[in-house]
Amino acid sequence: MPKNDKLFINQTQQSLEKYLWEAADKLRKNIDAAEYKHIVLGLIFLKYISDSFDELSLRFKDVNFGKLPLELADGVVNSSTIIFVPPLARWENLLTAAKKPNIGRLVDRAMETIENQNPQLKGVLPKVYARLNLDPATLGGLIDLVSNISLGEAKEQSSDVLGHVFEYFLGEFALGEGKKGGQFYTPRSIVELLVEMLEPYQGKVFDPCCGSGGMFVQSEKFVIEHQGQVNNISLYGQESNLTTWRLAKMNLAIRKIDSSLVKWNHEGSFLNDAHHELKADYIIANPPFNDSDWSGEQLRENRRWQYGVPPVGNANFAWLQHFVHHLSPNGQAGIVLAKGALTSNVGGEGDIRRRMVEEGNLVDCIVNLPTKLFLNTQIPAALWFLSLNRKNGQFRNRSQEILFIDARDLGELINRRTRILTKKDILQISSTYHNWRNSDGHYEDIKGFCCSAPVGNVVDMNCVLTPGRYVGLPEVEDEIDYEERFLSLRGEFLRQTEEEKRLNAKIIKALSKIKI
Repeated sequence: MPKNDKLFINQTQQSLEKYLWEAADKLRKNIDAAEYKHIVLGLIFLKYISDSFDELSLRFKDVNFGKLPLELADGVVNSSTIIFVPPLARWENLLTAAKKPNIGRLVDRAMETIENQNPQLKGVLPKVYARLNLDPATLGGLIDLVSNISLGEAKEQSSDVLGHVFEYFLGEFALGEGKKGGQFYTPRSIVELLVEMLEPYQGKVFDPCCGSGGMFVQSEKFVIEHQGQVNNISLYGQESNLTTWRLAKMNLAIRKIDSSLVKWNHEGSFLNDAHHELKADYIIANPPFNDSDWSGEQLRENRRWQYGVPPVGNANFAWLQHFVHHLSPNGQAGIVLAKGALTSNVGGEGDIRRRMVEEGNLVDCIVNLPTKLFLNTQIPAALWFLSLNRKNGQFRNRSQEILFIDARDLGELINRRTRILTKKDILQISSTYHNWRNSDGHYEDIKGFCCSAPVGNVVDMNCVLTPGRYVGLPEVEDEIDYEERFLSLRGEFLRQTEEEKRLNAKIIKALSKIKI
């Protein structure tokens, strides 16, 4: 780009992301969004690892990283998060060749070389740049665009900028793909709410249906923003969709998050549990809603079904029990599920829910969500917060209560089809939970919004967990001044009566002029 087009130095982060997205979208032409996301995100990732490697080389000038594979520099750097970038894959070299007709083959070759030098990325990077539907001019334009993402930023700052851009683009591509996009992306505001409520400061964080890794990114952000130590949490994940798993690996790598324990297998978490011995301190997950294709007929007998065998036609209570199975003795879980799971009695689901409430005493809090939050479904959803030890000393004893929050009226529409939870909404919901849960909290029921219901009352309601059943209707303040309202209405009536007299006189006068 010409010098006077390099406007990014003075851009705010939000406007920069939007500007870049609009510019990249103009270059898309006839390429399908589902395919285009791999092209664009792959380039952002390549720019990131090249910048990071250049910065590393400056810090360790005595190590010849240009010739030595990273594993030979053991002890100098942390090889789990630093990626070795061979010379032919360096961004500067690709930028120089951006206008050449063979640029697609050069980028594909760069991706292959990086994978060969970094076993943790084997099979992860997109090699789609030499395809016929991506002309060299478009690819060159994208390379120029990505080159300017971190203009004017120091190397250590540019990686964070690239991380924000990668995350923003993931969300925009998900919006563009609609239903399909929702399969790899959980909207950021929902992820933020889950993490803010659970507060994963330290321990093992697990997502057995991790999509593109948003739960992990937000968990690390939470620790950093609250002055915690990122090294105090370790991340475990599993994903059955290979393409989505690749996005997760890149999303985590661009944040310098160790993804070595984020596993892929095509069978999925039910048939091939990649972390079958794991006991996690936090589980944060958004499993597929009402999934009927979960191989339930093959799993009629399984040690995970502690509270009852889930029906073959719906995986909701299979997921819930899978999460409970993986919790540590003081573990907590925050899960997104279809709202129907709060009331369903089909296939024994009502009995499983009852046993989780009565026998397991697992359900800590239920949050009813607004509509239009999800990209891939209009099915109403709710958040389940489970705790394996609701008597524990970390928080107050809540074993005889369940908190219900009805947040259906919260959120803000960003377009006709999509709503987000604002920062204010997230704070309102999470602080309500913390005030109820924490021993030093100051909680009060608010009609129409929240209620701490005795477990006995919930059992009396047949363990139906819909928050509206418990929080009731909001109180409406009666602010009508009846005397003022009466005088206003009387005045309006008298004015209309006078107007009627005037019009009647006008009509009579007009009729008198008519000669028959």
